[in-house]
Amino acid sequence: MVKPVKLSFPSLSSLFTVDSVIDFICFYSLTKPVMSNSNSAPTPKQPVSWKRMGQQFASGGSAGLVEICLMHPLDVVKTRFQLQGGANDPTRYNSVGHCFRTMYRTEGFLSFYKGILPPILAETPKRAVKFFCFERYRDLFSAGQQATPAVYALAGLCSGLTEGFVINPFERVKVQLQSERNIKLSEQESTFSKARKIVKNEGLGMQGINRGLTATLGRHGVWNMVYFGFYHSVKAHIPQTDSKAKEFGIKLLMGFTGGTIASTVNIPYDVAKSRIQGPQPVPGQIKYYYAHRTMLLIAREEGFRALFKGLVPKLMRLGPSGAIMMLVYDYLSTYLAKRYP
Repeated sequence: MVKPVKLSFPSLSSLFTVDSVIDFICFYSLTKPVMSNSNSAPTPKQPVSWKRMGQQFASGGSAGLVEICLMHPLDVVKTRFQLQGGANDPTRYNSVGHCFRTMYRTEGFLSFYKGILPPILAETPKRAVKFFCFERYRDLFSAGQQATPAVYALAGLCSGLTEGFVINPFERVKVQLQSERNIKLSEQESTFSKARKIVKNEGLGMQGINRGLTATLGRHGVWNMVYFGFYHSVKAHIPQTDSKAKEFGIKLLMGFTGGTIASTVNIPYDVAKSRIQGPQPVPGQIKYYYAHRTMLLIAREEGFRALFKGLVPKLMRLGPSGAIMMLVYDYLSTYLAKRYP
């Protein structure tokens, strides 16, 4: 009779550490460089011109603007789920559909666009920074040679950390606005007024407008590492095709899959970020601070599954977003390179 095998799983604290990221990078650094579709030996890449850098920056910003205009309502729903407490919360949403219906009935249609101005103001430079920095870090780490999966992952990680520093103050204001229930958008405090109030009452530091910085760095660093690492590693092994429709479908599927996987992996950081940056359970008392401490606290008080609150609306948003962003970036970047060589 075969004896059952006892499985052991790593603790929560070991899943989201710098060591685990380093182990991931080291594992993939053992893989062979990504091969091109031809049999010729890879040649060193030529230095990127300033014009080309500008095209990449503009393409990334455009991709972000398109994505946020289409997908923001799901971001609002995701934040509402992440902010609600346990089963005893009287304002608890039972499902994504229930959240949409309740918000529409009590706050109006425009409530789905609460907090959209900070992302619009930030999303263009944010996505521009994401793609631009990824290209620069990839060139840096590959040292002019063909990139490996480890290079793609490391470049994604570094671009996410850079992006996190840029976006965090906007995220703090956005979460504060999205968390306000039973208030119509027309009656809500303006974005700039909310930002001034936060700075005036709490300051510019880690307890003020930059609260939740570590969680934001973790969220964006992990997401970009998985997203770019997956997309470009898979793309390099896809045979070239003359069919534009097939090429479009392949890129769409790769972007969607990469965005879905990345969103699933990084959501504990996202939940911690929402708790840290949103209203605290007891006004005047800061319960949530530091990303990993917050994750452990949530898991202890509400269970491990609480770290995945808002996963469904997040996947509904960031799965398609991963496809939209990469498609817009790829096609616009290619167009600009051909139109303005």
